[in-house]
Amino acid sequence: MKITCIAVGKVKEKFYQQAIAEFQKRLGKYAKLEIIEVADEKTPDKAGEKLEIQIKDTEGQRILKHIRERDYVIALAIEGKMEDSVELSRKMERLGVNGIGNLVFIIGGSLGLSQDVLKRADEKLSFSRMTFPHQLMRVILLEQIYRGFRIMHGEPYHK
Repeated sequence: MKITCIAVGKVKEKFYQQAIAEFQKRLGKYAKLEIIEVADEKTPDKAGEKLEIQIKDTEGQRILKHIRERDYVIALAIEGKMEDSVELSRKMERLGVNGIGNLVFIIGGSLGLSQDVLKRADEKLSFSRMTFPHQLMRVILLEQIYRGFRIMHGEPYHK
């Protein structure tokens, strides 16, 4: 299975880069991982709703350019379904068994995801009702994907 993570914005902090690199290395045993960064739009202070929608739409078009019709897309969204690690692991396993070759996870920018991206998603997943910086969310997502593969293969992993 190939896992693609499409994220808005760049990871600038070295400690996040190191954590992401570590999970990329660990995941190499189980799947091919690709991380795609799309440019984020600057959001002025006190931006109105119309401008925020325009910004999300611009970022959304950048995301959608990297998604193919046959990809299974999971958008990380606060309003998505919450699952535990075992449920995510079972979902990934089930998708693989059902012939899904490319699983795409999407992490939006500071304003979230556009309606077009949310419509394209096969499902929405929430890690929490809290908001996290997109750099940290990448680390959390990759750790959970790695944990999911360990669970899938019956391998020990700390709880």
